[in-house]
Amino acid sequence: MLYLKYRPKTIEELDNSEVKNKIKNILEKNDLPHAFLFIGKKGTGKTSVARILAKSVNCLNNKFSKKNNYFEPCNKCDNCLLIDKSSFPDVFEIDAASNRGIEEAKNIIYQTNFLPMAGHFRVFIIDEAHMITNEGFNALLKTLEEPPKTAIFILATTNPEKIPQTITSRCFQVNFGKAKTQDIISMLKRILYREKISFDDNILKIIAHHSDYSFRDATKILQEIITQNLKTKEEIESFLGIKGRESFLSILEKKQPNLVFSFIDQFAKDGGNFKNLIEDSLENLRLCLLQKKGINVDLDKPINLSAKEITLLIKLLMEAYQNLKITPIESLPLEIALAEFYEKTKDKNS
Repeated sequence: MLYLKYRPKTIEELDNSEVKNKIKNILEKNDLPHAFLFIGKKGTGKTSVARILAKSVNCLNNKFSKKNNYFEPCNKCDNCLLIDKSSFPDVFEIDAASNRGIEEAKNIIYQTNFLPMAGHFRVFIIDEAHMITNEGFNALLKTLEEPPKTAIFILATTNPEKIPQTITSRCFQVNFGKAKTQDIISMLKRILYREKISFDDNILKIIAHHSDYSFRDATKILQEIITQNLKTKEEIESFLGIKGRESFLSILEKKQPNLVFSFIDQFAKDGGNFKNLIEDSLENLRLCLLQKKGINVDLDKPINLSAKEITLLIKLLMEAYQNLKITPIESLPLEIALAEFYEKTKDKNS
């Protein structure tokens, strides 16, 4: 899998530019935080950064071994290689979704009593940390209050609101946010260069826009496109089920219901993905609304609707998007939304 094959191995290789700069600043200093809280949605690089951080502080050929002033892991020494293989005795990766209780927390605390066996720090990476039970958090809290000098905790979560404030306040927080489109495109170009494959920038934009702001999901889409041997923008749009999005908005702004409903009917017959169609339309309408309000945005094509009409349409499409989960007919929520839109704006259109 490409997302595993090209997982970043150094700070410099990190695709999330903001996180890259934050981690660089931390590692350049002599005093490391004893606990981190990585916050972000799936596929934004939390686990990758945690592993790189574990390698950096345990590398045998960088500043942490007093060999030089360079903080990057060398990825050549025994410690770096063992961490990459998940076989290093001083790095513990725990999935809190399956190890939730007080006994697991006590085991972590017990391990902090020992000095590192092969590295400089014992690093405890706790994924899905919000799943730890209250009893587990209480057990962990004492260690975070008085941490051993040779222990580093990295808690990663998609739900920071479920982490007790007593834990959060004792961690250095790194917010991964949503993956930026430009960062995703940069990652895709890095992978394609190494795979000796060339794609037009417009295709990379399509992949980025349908990655759910996730580096991992973008890489998976790229893998599917390469596997299916898809080359053109039209082939990829059809494969992703988004063919016709620009046509849909162009027809929509003409305010001729018969044209829009004919388009939807044909879109359904062609196997179009209504989830992607609504998502794309909402993103374009959001940018149009911002532009109407005087915000400078990167907009491919403005839509000829008033700010009031755009706001109404956004509300109706959001309702349609929610109703996709329960509808017996995939096109029905969008058809109802547009019928209501034209009904509420027909006086102005007539």
